[in-house]
Amino acid sequence: MNRQTGLMQMVGTDGGLMRFGPDSPLRLDSGARLDDLEIAYRTYGKLNAERSNAVLVCHALTGDQHLASEHPVTGKPGWWSRVVGPGLPLDPARYFIICSNVVGGCMGTTGPSSIDPVTGRAYGLSFPMITIADMVRAQAMLIDALGIETLFAAVGGSMGGMQVLQWAADFPQRLFSAVCIAAAPRHSAQNIAFHEVGRQAIMADPDWRGGDYAHLGVRPEKGLAVARMAAHITYLSEPALQRKFGRELQRDGLSWGFDADFQVESYLRHQGASFVDRFDANSYLYITRALDYFDLAAGHGGVLAEAFRGARDVRFCVLSFTSDWLYPTPESRSIVRALNAAGCRASFVEIETDKGHDAFFLDEPVMKASLGGFLDSAAHARGLP
Repeated sequence: MNRQTGLMQMVGTDGGLMRFGPDSPLRLDSGARLDDLEIAYRTYGKLNAERSNAVLVCHALTGDQHLASEHPVTGKPGWWSRVVGPGLPLDPARYFIICSNVVGGCMGTTGPSSIDPVTGRAYGLSFPMITIADMVRAQAMLIDALGIETLFAAVGGSMGGMQVLQWAADFPQRLFSAVCIAAAPRHSAQNIAFHEVGRQAIMADPDWRGGDYAHLGVRPEKGLAVARMAAHITYLSEPALQRKFGRELQRDGLSWGFDADFQVESYLRHQGASFVDRFDANSYLYITRALDYFDLAAGHGGVLAEAFRGARDVRFCVLSFTSDWLYPTPESRSIVRALNAAGCRASFVEIETDKGHDAFFLDEPVMKASLGGFLDSAAHARGLP
């Protein structure tokens, strides 16, 4: 325990839990503060002597810190095992890779399911509202606590890409390079609408109990499952759904009822049912709201380029997918135009695929090659072996 900073680190060789005392609060955009912040994180590889090889990977809405190791709840491989590992673009033999669960999450970082030290009960809806910028400030606190001044790279897809953009806007002097994949500079009306459907499904579940379900020993599983089903459709594409399922039936003949007649129905029900085992409903409410509030240009006079004025020394790579209708390519192009207008160095690749938004989780050779090539070039410029 560091008595001056109130910082305690519970850590193994691959990460752990960083605790910040009341004298190191996380100040939130809402005006509130978290006085006893805990950040759960994982690391892969070793920090070099110069502390110049650290890569922060920022996770998406339903992700967590287990990006390249077995998930402790599901037992499945890490969500980015196709990108992080020996011989892959993010090789732990070369980089010190850090991934933390975002503030508001439910895998160890302080969120609505955490115990409020004042009441001794789960926060529930007494947890303060959060933003993408709040998530990034918490990450910066973690990076400070790990003794890292400058990140070699911040990398993320979807909501993770938005965190990368926020890093570039708020802490450009702490970034050498940045990779934004399948993201946008603000949430669109359509995306806000889909999130509202999911939130209403959760809040309509009788077991939600005004957000106090943890204290009452119940869980709004049905509402959370429906929210996941609705959102999951936006992560896919019509060609991918058609190729994978079409109108194939689950069994011979129709049920002439409301069972899952079609394979796509069964698939969505499975996605919903499995999701509730690893995610907290209130965290889903808070994180989707943080995404809805995201508008990087809003704090810079409505001009996105102004957000990047301080990032002219940062090397950027922006990647998009042709079939992504959640954050379509024009959103990425708007980011690149703003970077160019701000005088930043930016490369852009639109990747041809029919896999939709979730393509960045999947086996996409062009994405891996583009990411690996960009990082290799940046590592050479940084003087990394």
